[in-house]
Amino acid sequence: MSNSLRDRQQQVDTWISQFEAGYFDPLTNTARLAEEVGELAREVNHRFGQKTKKPDEEAGNLAMEMADILFVIICMANREGIDLDEAFDRMMDKVERRDDSRWKKKT
Repeated sequence: MSNSLRDRQQQVDTWISQFEAGYFDPLTNTARLAEEVGELAREVNHRFGQKTKKPDEEAGNLAMEMADILFVIICMANREGIDLDEAFDRMMDKVERRDDSRWKKKT
């Protein structure tokens, strides 16, 4: 399978479509997203911040926390009929134009 967001959206849709419940509503997905972002923040704080893990806490996985967030974002996009490849391209065009001279470029 390709690595495009469109392919990932199809992969998630195929998986979700096998269940009667289907996609959660927007408010539930937003709560899920907040929960997943909180888990990422906790792991970042444990690794790089002042709040260290307790001695008996398992090591977290930054990549999996980020993937959890991406999964929820894909669910939200699929439910609302949003093509994330197209949206991401538009966003990159915006930041590339807006921020082109914002920071000093590497030489």
